[in-house]
Amino acid sequence: MTVTDLQLDITHHADQPTDALDRPAAREAFDALLDALEAGEVRSAERGGDGVWRANGWVKRGILLGFRLGEIVDQSEGPFAFFDKDTYPTRPFGPDAGVRIVPGGSTVRRGAYLAPGTVCMPPMYVNVGAYVGAGTMVDSHALVGSCAQVGERVHLSAAAQLGGVLEPIGAAPVVVEDDVFVGGGCGVYEGTVVRERAVLAAGVILTRATRLYDLVNETVLRAEGGLGLEVPAGAVVVPGTRAVDSDFGRAHGLGLSAPCVVKYRDASTDASTSLEEALR
Repeated sequence: MTVTDLQLDITHHADQPTDALDRPAAREAFDALLDALEAGEVRSAERGGDGVWRANGWVKRGILLGFRLGEIVDQSEGPFAFFDKDTYPTRPFGPDAGVRIVPGGSTVRRGAYLAPGTVCMPPMYVNVGAYVGAGTMVDSHALVGSCAQVGERVHLSAAAQLGGVLEPIGAAPVVVEDDVFVGGGCGVYEGTVVRERAVLAAGVILTRATRLYDLVNETVLRAEGGLGLEVPAGAVVVPGTRAVDSDFGRAHGLGLSAPCVVKYRDASTDASTSLEEALR
């Protein structure tokens, strides 16, 4: 089945009311979609020639179709009780996949792509529709949310959170491009795009409503034109605050979160954020 055929098939079944679904045929199409996502043959979002990341709505509709088709089943293992839709079990890997999943409670859901060379430290979680590029490390307690797109040689440090999105269908997911370093406890949400080689220091939180203050170029970056916030390529972002400019705010010394670009990546930044190849 070609990607075009798969798209037409998924769209046909997704258009049907749940009580009118040809469940065997819809399940066959859905399983083919999961296989294609896991093989990296289709993605839930792609970067266009203009550099803009756009969601593939039909893929997200197919993922939502899986929830409609699924039945709650017992997926318990040993002393751990799990009950979830049978359409979304965990994804199995073998040694030939070239993916390291260190023992200790990590989970990758079916329909997620992990390229050879990915390293997963326990416990971490990668959700359906996500894409993780070659040589990336997903550290302990890190989350790659549904449909999030992660490039090659990215380091997602401990407790980093990349938000997921399935609805609305056209909403672009979180994107972290190649060679980005995401520090511990960072949160990247609501369609934020972190361009290549950027560095997010520990504790940076980025959402669609965030104002990002570029101290180097003396500009304020915001989400505009229906797109998410964009962190420039090579930007080094640290947590910051800005004063609440009101009588009440001044009286109480209040401040709001205001992440700042303090520099752009250079040799010293590379040295401090590089990940030893031996760890991969």
